[in-house]
Amino acid sequence: MPRESVDDLLAFIAVARERSFTRAAAQFGLSQSALSHTIRQLETRLGIRLLTRTTRAVSLTDAGERLFNGIRPHFEEIGAQIDALSELREKPAGNIRITASDHAVAHVLWPKLRDILPKYPDIKVELVLDNALIDIVATRCDAGVRMGELLAKDMISARISPPVRFAVIGTPAYFDDNPIPASPQELVHHNCINLRLPTYGGLWAWEFEREGQTVNIRVDGQVAFNNIHNVLEAALDGFGLAYVPEDIASSHIAQGRLRRVLEDWSPYWESYHLYYPSRRQSSPAFIALVEALRHRD
Repeated sequence: MPRESVDDLLAFIAVARERSFTRAAAQFGLSQSALSHTIRQLETRLGIRLLTRTTRAVSLTDAGERLFNGIRPHFEEIGAQIDALSELREKPAGNIRITASDHAVAHVLWPKLRDILPKYPDIKVELVLDNALIDIVATRCDAGVRMGELLAKDMISARISPPVRFAVIGTPAYFDDNPIPASPQELVHHNCINLRLPTYGGLWAWEFEREGQTVNIRVDGQVAFNNIHNVLEAALDGFGLAYVPEDIASSHIAQGRLRRVLEDWSPYWESYHLYYPSRRQSSPAFIALVEALRHRD
């Protein structure tokens, strides 16, 4: 295959994956018009339209969808094999892109990475903060982090944290003016700080369990955030009750700035797992990172 054909196909894959000439052009350091010209040349050679372009969006034709699904895995495999050549080096090397939630980044990934990355100076890691359950392949991430029950069935995973427990917390001043809830159902009478998660299509329902009984409560309050650390700050500022991972609130509880309630309704949920497609196993850099992140009891 001529080199220009390979370049044109790589350009097509980028546009199809990004659904944008602007974003795809940025990956190649080209102008949008130059990339558009490359795609038109490819379509002319093949004698068929691959993309439908409008002023607002780029979409695949049926032929484009077939070509994209047919060639993308082969180019990804070539990339993985090239990455695997780094095993011939003395030290693992490569770029690794991981997507994870705000809590997982701050309290699981980064505490481990800041200790291990100095040992691997040739490994570069990009952490992408996203609270949605995104498609890591479509977004060009090498791996993602989710709780165990949310893992995609076709992915390989490694446990990277102990089980996660959530806590309902509020300031002592808040409880001076409001009764302590005796059950999750009583939370509907409290001013609560909400967390918005895009994957769930709205505000997150607080989840509780005791003696086999599971209860999900939709709470209401004056403020809501899409970042768990902002939720904690609002609770510390006295804006009501919050439902946050136990580990980010524990020091404030120990120092008396926050008070915990409904602890007997707060079970341990699944651990965080690093998940990734099987092709990533061939990269020595990725293998080294997975082993360093793996949680050991």
